[in-house]
Amino acid sequence: MKIGITTRNMESWSSTQLREALTKRGVPHVCFTFPKLVAWLGKKPYFKVNDVNLMEELDALVIRPIGRGSLEELVFRMDMLYRLERKGFLVINPTEAIEHCVDKYDILALLEDNDIPVPRTVATESVTEALKAFTELGGDVVVKPLFGSRGIGATRLVDSEIASTVFKALTFHHSVIYIQEFVPHGYSDIRAFVIDNQVIAAMRRISESWKTNFSQGAKPTPLELPPDLEELAVKTAKVIGCKIAGVDILEGPKGPVIVDVNSQPGWKGLQMVTKVNVADEMVNFILSELKR
Repeated sequence: MKIGITTRNMESWSSTQLREALTKRGVPHVCFTFPKLVAWLGKKPYFKVNDVNLMEELDALVIRPIGRGSLEELVFRMDMLYRLERKGFLVINPTEAIEHCVDKYDILALLEDNDIPVPRTVATESVTEALKAFTELGGDVVVKPLFGSRGIGATRLVDSEIASTVFKALTFHHSVIYIQEFVPHGYSDIRAFVIDNQVIAAMRRISESWKTNFSQGAKPTPLELPPDLEELAVKTAKVIGCKIAGVDILEGPKGPVIVDVNSQPGWKGLQMVTKVNVADEMVNFILSELKR
């Protein structure tokens, strides 16, 4: 048995934790980046990396993460993962779940279609319509990149003139304008870590600003997730088809809402405040999936 890990940096904290957990279980592994993958048509092996026959020499592929790239590069990576799955190869997370999670509009639309609460959100390519939405959402919104993570590029707008400038700049660069009502949340949110339809650990992230990402300086604190929020997190992951998911919950004045789902979540902050070894739980799940 041998596990592949796609990662931009095999020495990153999460990748290192995962590698150590595999080593403890006596499971060999190999790390590589997506640009190293070669896909063949009309000739075997269909996939190879560094002259390794992916489908013959590996048993599963863990995506950590899909990585940055042009639209063409990202579509190609997804195409390869879909074909691997069609050939019966285990990919964690499932390709469709990754595809949903990289697109903020798509993920929230899917959740709303399944009666999961999300913030009021508008996506458009029209500056005029975006300004109308800015007013309708109370003149206090967060504009986010449609594809993005860790809070990078997210900006809170409370002035219509500044909003107009930002929206025009986005359309000039052919970006979609994605705006969300600002949900008062006391500068904290919840991250629930779901594996195989179970919340294995959760934390509250407390910040000095409205951004609550651990990578942006928020402080993780331990949290025993209430049953209703645990059920919400599990339902969210299940709807998307995420086997391993970081589910982000805001506790707003009208109740909890899901603001994001990460199909390739890091867990450094979470590991600081939980006794559960997250990497061990991930490896246990991967091995159980292979047995199935």
